[in-house]
Amino acid sequence: MRLGRAVARLSLRHQEDDDVSFSAVFSRAVALVGGAALWSRRLSQGEHTPAWGSTPAIPGAKPQGAIPTLKMPTARGWPRGKTPIAAPGLKVNAFATNLDHPRLIEVLPNGDVLVAEAMSADRPPRSLFDYAMVSTLRRADAMGVSANRITLLRDADKDGVAEIREVFLGGLNQPFGMALVGDTFYVGNTDGLVAFPYTRGATRITARGRQLTSFKPAGHWTRSLLPSPDRQKLYVGVGSLSNIGDYGMDVEAGRAAIYEYDTASDTIRIFASGLRNPVGMAWEPNTGVLWTVVNERDGLGDETPPDYLTSVRDGGFYGWPYCYWGQTVDDRVKQDPAMVAKAITPDYALGGHTASLGLCWLPEGTLPGFPDGMAIGQHGSWNRSKLSGYKLVFVPFANGCPSGPPRDILSGFLAPDERESFGRPVGVTIGPDGSVLMADDVGNAIWRVTGA
Repeated sequence: MRLGRAVARLSLRHQEDDDVSFSAVFSRAVALVGGAALWSRRLSQGEHTPAWGSTPAIPGAKPQGAIPTLKMPTARGWPRGKTPIAAPGLKVNAFATNLDHPRLIEVLPNGDVLVAEAMSADRPPRSLFDYAMVSTLRRADAMGVSANRITLLRDADKDGVAEIREVFLGGLNQPFGMALVGDTFYVGNTDGLVAFPYTRGATRITARGRQLTSFKPAGHWTRSLLPSPDRQKLYVGVGSLSNIGDYGMDVEAGRAAIYEYDTASDTIRIFASGLRNPVGMAWEPNTGVLWTVVNERDGLGDETPPDYLTSVRDGGFYGWPYCYWGQTVDDRVKQDPAMVAKAITPDYALGGHTASLGLCWLPEGTLPGFPDGMAIGQHGSWNRSKLSGYKLVFVPFANGCPSGPPRDILSGFLAPDERESFGRPVGVTIGPDGSVLMADDVGNAIWRVTGA
């Protein structure tokens, strides 16, 4: 019996090794085929001006068909002594290192910093294109075994580096968003919103959570959270399962939306829809308007369509999957003219496939020389011929709206030849000391930005 189990384990290990080896070989083959496709598309289509701003120049759609554009740098992490490049007048240091795929950050009232550690769960591919994508994501360390925890970091000596680290919550299901409202700590697991009792100053929650609502997992799995200014409601970002409703719209029901959860009545409703993957959310405090960053669809070209930053209207519909950037129809999708007719044009384009994930309002003076505006963590592209994103950027605001071109806060996350990534920006928030904190899920670090 023991010999049989040992043989079975050895066989399984060999099978896993074969799967990994095949995946690696397939990933390299994808890179070679994709490289040829990249050069062909660059020659035939040329390079386009980045689609940024309130009135972006968005190229016409060029459906890529059976050979998608796949280009993603190999994840390497930061060499010893190397950090992101801070914009002039700023400096950066590592607030925490040796994390496990840190994503969003939450700061508690006592100054403790929480970080959700999770990643896309490895899974069997659904198609040849999906196999190509999964193989590419594995090589880029963007898919694997998820830590499924929230870690607490405390900078007790106030030197800008966290020296105390505790597992705040474990055994979660791809946690992402976090919010403390009163004495209740909310977590956005991929499959639902969960509430835990919290005691001020605690370094660990051991009580069992109470699931308040369920969401469909898989696909765009992140569930961001944002309390309303009066702390009476929670807003939850839920992305689509697929790119453009590839498996039918029945499985997309209740997805590609921002939800509003009422803490008093324990009820939830869809606040806005047609948002393919709304991730970071923030309030513009002068107007009280909700804003989000959205990852748009793939397979139509390097800059088509751009990801975007937009205000979010109660009951608003933003086009997915039928159309993009207002009412530009996606011919690959079975159409619904009534839905297209009511699609709202977003406020500000963030470039094609930049994978803008983190969003945080920065009041004027948070960083020297920066006015009011939004900081945006751009995770970076994997599906265009020239990489985009891989930066922490800033969009200035005036009179409640974006008011000018973006500025870099942090850059230098890519090797010059784009073959390797040292890090990838995700969540961003204001730290307990007024600095800007940004999670980096390839560098496995939280970076702290202050004036130089």
